[in-house]
This record gives sequence, C-alpha cells and structure tokens, in this order.
Amino acid sequence: MTVIAAPRPIAQMLALPGFDYLARLALAPPFLISGIVKLADFGGAVNEVAGLGLRPAALIAGLVIGTQIGGSVFFLARRTCWLGAGVLAGFTILATLLAHPFWAFEGLDRGRQTATFFEHVAIVGGLALAALLANGRGMRA
Repeated sequence: MTVIAAPRPIAQMLALPGFDYLARLALAPPFLISGIVKLADFGGAVNEVAGLGLRPAALIAGLVIGTQIGGSVFFLARRTCWLGAGVLAGFTILATLLAHPFWAFEGLDRGRQTATFFEHVAIVGGLALAALLANGRGMRA
C-alpha cells in the first residue's frame, strides 16, 4: 500500500517538538473541566449520577470526579499518557453507553443521541492516537 506523504509544511508541523502535547492539550479539557465543575458543585454531580439510576450516587460521583481529573493529569504527562488515555477512554465508553443509549430513542431524539454517541466514540479514537504519538509511534495506514 502506497502512503501519500504529507505536504512539507504539514510534515514540519507534525514533527515539531511538543506537537503530541498540543494534541493531548486539545483532548483533555472536556474531562478536566467537567471534573472541576462537578467538584465545585458536588451536589449537582450527585444528582446527575442519581438521574442515571446509579447508586450509591455520592460514591459514584466522587469516582467520576477522580477519574476525570486524575485521568486528565495522567494523559497530559507524556510518561503516563497511555494510562490517562486508557482511564479516560474506559470512562468515556461506560459513560456513553449509560448516558446516550440512542437505540432507546425515536425521532429527532434518536438522531441527537446517535450523533453524541459517535462523537464520544471519536474522542476514544483521539485518545488512542494521542497515546500512540506520545509513545513515539507514528500513524500507520
């Protein structure tokens, strides 16, 4: 299989030191900000978890906060990027299955839930690619 080389300016940008960090920096904020907001409004976080039917809601809310903040910190550090990516990807898969079951909706709601579901699938793919870049593996066809 023939791989088409990136144009020189793009190849130079991709080769910049720290480019992998910029990619991780673009992926981490939804998790980090969500964790901080939940921590600042723990009651709201507990209500959100309880609204999904999960019990004990306070314990699960605390675990979610720890996962989002801790996973983000691990993900942003090159040495532990793989761990943070795994934690955040696992969390995203579980949360997406619980919060966006598009198959249980109809009409416009099904379309919205389906779009959100697959946006989260894309985030999981981005986490995996960022971990590959941080660990010195380039993309392969």
